[in-house]
Amino acid sequence: MSQAMSLYDPIVRHRAVEKLVTRGTGKAQERKYWRFRIDRWYGGIVTADAVGCGLLCRFCWVSDRIMMKPAEVGKFYGPETVADTLVRMAAEKAIRQIRLSGGEPTIGKDHLLHVLEGLKEQSLLFILETNGILIGEDKSYAHELSEFPFVHVRVSLKGCSEEEFSSLTGAKQEGFLMQLKALQNLVVENVRCHPAVMVSFSPENSLQRLVERIRAIDPKLVEELETEELILYPSVQTKVRRHGLSYYRSYVPNRVPRELV
Repeated sequence: MSQAMSLYDPIVRHRAVEKLVTRGTGKAQERKYWRFRIDRWYGGIVTADAVGCGLLCRFCWVSDRIMMKPAEVGKFYGPETVADTLVRMAAEKAIRQIRLSGGEPTIGKDHLLHVLEGLKEQSLLFILETNGILIGEDKSYAHELSEFPFVHVRVSLKGCSEEEFSSLTGAKQEGFLMQLKALQNLVVENVRCHPAVMVSFSPENSLQRLVERIRAIDPKLVEELETEELILYPSVQTKVRRHGLSYYRSYVPNRVPRELV
């Protein structure tokens, strides 16, 4: 079987995973999470880690069990419970930033939008960390996010090109275009956002070509471009070796430069 034939469709996979990690519809839609935590990133942030992603990134820090068996891990939570938990944890530590991360938090749109509804009266910055696939595929998603001015979307690009995207995720190259389309949709709807890109596997000229593609969407996005470097958690090292990936730069977990935290 050729490599092209073995690549999966990232949109189809997102929809398939959605059936495993959500239940119900509308205001009552529940979503699976595997933990709530306080972390060092962004100078301190409360995080809800969702179960389930439509990409199978070969450098992902999430364990194989959580990544590959979404039907077996985590617990279902309603949007009100998620919002209340994030607010309570933030108040306990006097933290003003909260986020959804872990898996892909845009899976289960009804759930996400109602989590945001539950945060409207709070003076908190909500960071939505996403691969952008579903926002790129459905432009109405960006429009609905625009109703929440306290939201900032971080679109995590998997590599600097279509080829790198497929190499790092095992998905069809069209998924990379959906990531760029997500940025475009968010800019059109005036949703605060910025791109982040994993560059540890990319030569310098590849990054420069990506910069020009992002500039064509909006020059301001280039100014806000965040570069991600590989952090060699034990599970990450195992995955990278398993898939035969070579990288240019990396850090060990306890030696990440302060400016990158």
